[in-house]
Amino acid sequence: MHEVTSLDAAASLGLALDLADQSAYERAVERCRELRVALPTFAQLADPVTLPPEATAALSGVDPQAPDARNLFRVHWHNSLDGSMVSVPEHIELASALTGVEARIVLAFGNRFPMITAHKVLAAYSCLVPRIVTGRFDPTRHRAVWPSTGNYARGGVAISRIMGCRGVAVLPAGMSQERFEWLDRWIEYRDDVIRTPGTESNVKEIYDECARLRRDERNVILNQFCEFGNYLGHYHVTGPALERVFEHVTGGDSRGTLAAFVSASGSAGTLAAGDYLKDRHGSIIAAVEALECPTMLENGYGEHNIQGIGDKHIPLIHNVMNTDVVVGVSDRSTDQLDVLFNTPAGRRHLAETVGVDPALVAALAHLGLSSICNAIAAIKVAKLRGFGRDDVIVTVATDGSALYDSERVRTLRRDFGDHFDDVAARRVFAEHLESVDTDHMIDCSDLDRRRIFNLGYYTWVEQQGVSLADFDARREQAFWRSIRSFVPAWDDAIREFNARTGIG
Repeated sequence: MHEVTSLDAAASLGLALDLADQSAYERAVERCRELRVALPTFAQLADPVTLPPEATAALSGVDPQAPDARNLFRVHWHNSLDGSMVSVPEHIELASALTGVEARIVLAFGNRFPMITAHKVLAAYSCLVPRIVTGRFDPTRHRAVWPSTGNYARGGVAISRIMGCRGVAVLPAGMSQERFEWLDRWIEYRDDVIRTPGTESNVKEIYDECARLRRDERNVILNQFCEFGNYLGHYHVTGPALERVFEHVTGGDSRGTLAAFVSASGSAGTLAAGDYLKDRHGSIIAAVEALECPTMLENGYGEHNIQGIGDKHIPLIHNVMNTDVVVGVSDRSTDQLDVLFNTPAGRRHLAETVGVDPALVAALAHLGLSSICNAIAAIKVAKLRGFGRDDVIVTVATDGSALYDSERVRTLRRDFGDHFDDVAARRVFAEHLESVDTDHMIDCSDLDRRRIFNLGYYTWVEQQGVSLADFDARREQAFWRSIRSFVPAWDDAIREFNARTGIG
């Protein structure tokens, strides 16, 4: 891996450039030719203006939610809700009346991504396609196994179906009903949805199931928590997209500073966009986790319901030594704010009492649970660092609230007795927005970073068999800089692959 780790380890974690199996490669070419699948390059996804005119023109009649190969050219941030392309990723800026801080907090919408209405489809594409164009995945023989806490598995199933191979979703049984309903519509073989014990926090149980599946050589495990394609896709695609959002909201004002990037840790893939923004703008990077499962904060454990940010471990692809702030957010806050944003009484309170513009109130209904978590964390970071009106904090709205209708019903029943009125709205706003504080945060010293980094040893070296040398290589920023050079080489391989299929 370019002088930082062994070639064998690199290939096993999705980092490889050489052609591993000519026969597998030829069968993949034939399958894509048969299904008329053209693969976009990472450069095209980062800047969709560079897409071939015939590709964008062909999208006009394609349902963004359909398993249509042309939707691969929508696996980027530059989509509107109806699937048309936009020059600047769609986003909202949270009003100070809502946040209580002067800093500008901006969220880019992930529910504009195709097929799964969540940005994890980008991570799935980023992990599978490099394997296909290097002869490491044969869609005529292999099954793609997608371990996840929900959205990544759905993204993997969508990409697998387009590529004409079987995709296996591995996710906790306690995830939202809507995730499983989506899988029921997209999966042909019911055995290809595997429910592991527990909920959002039970990631080891997912790994244990993957260890069982790995014994069958037809299964290729695409583990988002250790697949560096996930990191690289977000560095090269999400990073530039968020930079474009920042440039748009500041309008070229030289006083505007991209002060921070905030994201829930999850697989840590999205945090790679923070590395890009820090490289370009010196932004700090804030990694967020559930307060009920405070791994980074307290070396702790527990169970939470901020769906999409699995816990109890430090992902291998998390560039911990480049992280500046750790933030804990309670799932009580995300659950109850989801109700506030999606009920008549809550919207009325925000518009009439708090004074939030009705258009922004309506847009808040596009925020899923982890999106709300990121917004709260951004407020906490603004308060911790004392950011002012010239400081912009960028974060992502990972997915939309439609994935959590069943969870909202449960919160209403549990916390409000199925009755959410003006009094409840006033209380929720006061408790979870007006009273946001800087408790449960770490402004990281080098000692803090080393402690958090070392926590990953128990998962990756002791449990998952990563060599100590490969694990430790990630301490140095030279490692992360070196792997970024894989993407231009992958793009060359994608162009060659498309030329072979004749579909490009």
